[in-house]
Amino acid sequence: MSGPAPARSPVPRRPRRHDPGRRDRLIDAALTVITERGVAGTTHREIARVADVPLGSMTYHFTSLEEVLFEAFTRHAGAVARVFDERLGAAPDRAAAVEAVITLVSDDLLGSQHDLVLTMELYVAAARNPALRAVTQAWMARSRQALERHFDATTARELDALIEGLVLHGVLSTDPMTPEQVRHAVHRYLR
Repeated sequence: MSGPAPARSPVPRRPRRHDPGRRDRLIDAALTVITERGVAGTTHREIARVADVPLGSMTYHFTSLEEVLFEAFTRHAGAVARVFDERLGAAPDRAAAVEAVITLVSDDLLGSQHDLVLTMELYVAAARNPALRAVTQAWMARSRQALERHFDATTARELDALIEGLVLHGVLSTDPMTPEQVRHAVHRYLR
């Protein structure tokens, strides 16, 4: 006959980690995953792995993967729009604004493969997702607002479309335009 089981000492509870930046890290991790795997390959599990947090953090901070994508793409679009604001805000006149647009396209928009991939993923996802289309619409409105500091509303809208077209060509072409070709295109349009 065996006696009572020996008393087990309680398993010490792991202290709760105070991690106020976790939600932001998850959004940053989502941007990394989108860049590496595309929207189609982005999962809660993969984002949590890249952020080095438990999977449950995803459902604690976000109601759905769509919300994560919305937040991530909103962050990306906001960062790019800030560059527009900074470049065009620093231009004292129209001639400097034209140069700012050329630099914006050649250096800022086409200069980062990471940002180019994110932008393309956003465009493709927004084509089918109205919530993400709202992100692109807000981004375009902000870009145009920056351009309207130096150009009338019609020119700003058309110039914004030219910029987007130059970016698309830069991403998709095996022979992308050189900075001089970008310069020529912008000057030719604004003549």
